[in-house]
Amino acid sequence: MIKYALKCAEEHRFEGWFSDSADYDRQAADGLLECPVCGSREVKKELMAPAVATSRKREEAATKLKAFQTAMNESARRARDYVEKNFDHVGKQFPEEARKIHYGETPDRPIYGDATPKEVSELKDEGIAVAPVPEPVKTPTETKRKLN
Repeated sequence: MIKYALKCAEEHRFEGWFSDSADYDRQAADGLLECPVCGSREVKKELMAPAVATSRKREEAATKLKAFQTAMNESARRARDYVEKNFDHVGKQFPEEARKIHYGETPDRPIYGDATPKEVSELKDEGIAVAPVPEPVKTPTETKRKLN
Protein backbone atom coordinates (compact mmCIF):
# COMPACT_ATOMS: atom_id res chain seq x y z
CA MET A 1 0.00 0.00 0.00
CA ILE A 2 1.10 3.52 -0.73
CA LYS A 3 -0.29 6.76 0.67
CA TYR A 4 -0.39 9.93 -1.40
CA ALA A 5 -1.08 13.48 -0.34
CA LEU A 6 -3.72 14.74 -2.77
CA LYS A 7 -5.12 18.15 -3.66
CA CYS A 8 -8.19 19.09 -5.69
CA ALA A 9 -8.68 22.07 -8.02
CA GLU A 10 -10.26 23.97 -5.11
CA GLU A 11 -7.07 23.51 -3.04
CA HIS A 12 -8.65 21.02 -0.60
CA ARG A 13 -5.96 18.69 0.73
CA PHE A 14 -6.56 15.04 1.68
CA GLU A 15 -4.88 11.65 1.60
CA GLY A 16 -5.52 8.55 -0.47
CA TRP A 17 -4.31 4.97 -0.14
CA PHE A 18 -3.51 2.92 -3.23
CA SER A 19 -2.23 -0.59 -3.77
CA ASP A 20 0.68 0.85 -5.78
CA SER A 21 1.53 3.87 -7.95
CA ALA A 22 -0.06 2.20 -11.00
CA ASP A 23 -3.33 1.94 -9.04
CA TYR A 24 -3.27 5.72 -8.50
CA ASP A 25 -2.47 6.34 -12.17
CA ARG A 26 -5.30 4.04 -13.30
CA GLN A 27 -7.88 5.64 -10.99
CA ALA A 28 -6.79 9.14 -11.99
CA ALA A 29 -6.98 8.28 -15.71
CA ASP A 30 -10.47 6.76 -15.25
CA GLY A 31 -11.71 9.85 -13.36
CA LEU A 32 -12.38 7.83 -10.21
CA LEU A 33 -10.64 10.17 -7.78
CA GLU A 34 -12.87 12.69 -6.06
CA CYS A 35 -12.33 15.34 -3.40
CA PRO A 36 -14.18 14.34 -0.20
CA VAL A 37 -14.88 18.01 0.57
CA CYS A 38 -16.25 19.43 -2.67
CA GLY A 39 -16.56 16.46 -5.02
CA SER A 40 -14.11 17.86 -7.57
CA ARG A 41 -12.68 15.21 -9.88
CA GLU A 42 -9.63 17.34 -10.65
CA VAL A 43 -7.30 15.63 -8.19
CA LYS A 44 -3.51 15.72 -8.31
CA LYS A 45 -0.72 14.27 -6.18
CA GLU A 46 1.22 16.66 -4.00
CA LEU A 47 4.92 16.41 -3.23
CA MET A 48 5.59 14.24 -0.19
CA ALA A 49 8.69 13.43 1.78
CA PRO A 50 9.33 9.69 1.81
CA ALA A 51 8.67 7.92 5.09
CA VAL A 52 11.99 6.42 6.09
CA ALA A 53 11.87 4.02 9.00
CA THR A 54 14.81 4.64 11.29
CA SER A 55 15.67 2.37 14.20
CA ARG A 56 14.42 5.10 16.58
CA LYS A 57 11.10 5.28 14.74
CA ARG A 58 10.80 1.49 14.83
CA GLU A 59 11.48 1.49 18.57
CA GLU A 60 8.91 4.24 19.13
CA ALA A 61 6.36 2.34 17.07
CA ALA A 62 7.05 -0.88 18.99
CA THR A 63 6.67 0.97 22.31
CA LYS A 64 3.37 2.52 21.19
CA LEU A 65 2.12 -0.86 19.97
CA LYS A 66 3.00 -2.53 23.28
CA ALA A 67 1.23 0.25 25.24
CA PHE A 68 -1.83 -0.11 23.00
CA GLN A 69 -1.85 -3.91 23.43
CA THR A 70 -1.53 -3.53 27.20
CA ALA A 71 -4.42 -1.05 27.34
CA MET A 72 -6.62 -3.25 25.15
CA ASN A 73 -5.81 -6.31 27.23
CA GLU A 74 -6.66 -4.46 30.46
CA SER A 75 -9.96 -3.32 28.94
CA ALA A 76 -10.75 -6.90 27.94
CA ARG A 77 -9.95 -8.09 31.48
CA ARG A 78 -12.22 -5.45 33.04
CA ALA A 79 -15.07 -6.28 30.64
CA ARG A 80 -14.77 -10.03 31.31
CA ASP A 81 -14.58 -9.48 35.09
CA TYR A 82 -17.71 -7.31 34.96
CA VAL A 83 -19.64 -9.93 32.97
CA GLU A 84 -18.52 -12.77 35.23
CA LYS A 85 -19.57 -10.85 38.37
CA ASN A 86 -22.88 -9.45 37.08
CA PHE A 87 -24.26 -11.92 34.53
CA ASP A 88 -25.62 -15.46 34.95
CA HIS A 89 -23.39 -18.10 33.39
CA VAL A 90 -25.58 -20.52 31.43
CA GLY A 91 -22.82 -22.47 29.69
CA LYS A 92 -23.79 -24.39 26.56
CA GLN A 93 -27.46 -23.50 27.19
CA PHE A 94 -26.74 -19.93 26.06
CA PRO A 95 -28.61 -20.06 22.71
CA GLU A 96 -31.67 -21.68 24.31
CA GLU A 97 -31.70 -19.27 27.29
CA ALA A 98 -31.19 -16.23 25.03
CA ARG A 99 -34.21 -17.28 22.97
CA LYS A 100 -36.36 -17.84 26.08
CA ILE A 101 -35.50 -14.35 27.34
CA HIS A 102 -36.03 -12.77 23.91
CA TYR A 103 -39.45 -14.38 23.44
CA GLY A 104 -40.57 -13.63 27.01
CA GLU A 105 -40.66 -17.27 28.14
CA THR A 106 -38.38 -16.50 31.10
CA PRO A 107 -37.60 -13.28 33.02
CA ASP A 108 -35.20 -10.85 31.39
CA ARG A 109 -31.70 -11.06 32.89
CA PRO A 110 -28.13 -10.65 31.66
CA ILE A 111 -26.56 -13.97 30.71
CA TYR A 112 -23.36 -15.26 29.17
CA GLY A 113 -22.24 -18.65 28.00
CA ASP A 114 -21.05 -20.68 25.06
CA ALA A 115 -22.30 -20.64 21.47
CA THR A 116 -20.90 -21.79 18.18
CA PRO A 117 -20.46 -19.28 15.34
CA LYS A 118 -23.49 -20.91 13.65
CA GLU A 119 -25.61 -20.49 16.79
CA VAL A 120 -24.54 -16.85 17.12
CA SER A 121 -25.48 -16.23 13.48
CA GLU A 122 -28.89 -17.85 14.00
CA LEU A 123 -29.54 -15.76 17.13
CA LYS A 124 -28.66 -12.57 15.25
CA ASP A 125 -30.94 -13.62 12.36
CA GLU A 126 -33.77 -13.86 14.90
CA GLY A 127 -33.04 -10.32 16.09
CA ILE A 128 -31.45 -11.41 19.35
CA ALA A 129 -28.58 -9.13 20.36
CA VAL A 130 -25.45 -11.06 21.26
CA ALA A 131 -21.81 -10.04 21.62
CA PRO A 132 -18.63 -11.92 22.42
CA VAL A 133 -17.13 -11.53 25.86
CA PRO A 134 -13.55 -10.35 25.30
CA GLU A 135 -10.87 -12.83 26.21
CA PRO A 136 -7.67 -11.16 27.43
CA VAL A 137 -4.54 -12.36 25.68
CA LYS A 138 -2.29 -14.21 28.08
CA THR A 139 1.25 -12.90 28.15
CA PRO A 140 4.11 -15.43 28.07
CA THR A 141 4.71 -14.72 31.79
CA GLU A 142 1.07 -15.47 32.70
CA THR A 143 1.10 -18.66 30.65
CA LYS A 144 4.31 -19.82 32.33
CA ARG A 145 2.88 -19.08 35.83
CA LYS A 146 -0.20 -21.20 35.15
CA LEU A 147 1.90 -24.14 33.98
CA ASN A 148 3.95 -24.17 37.20
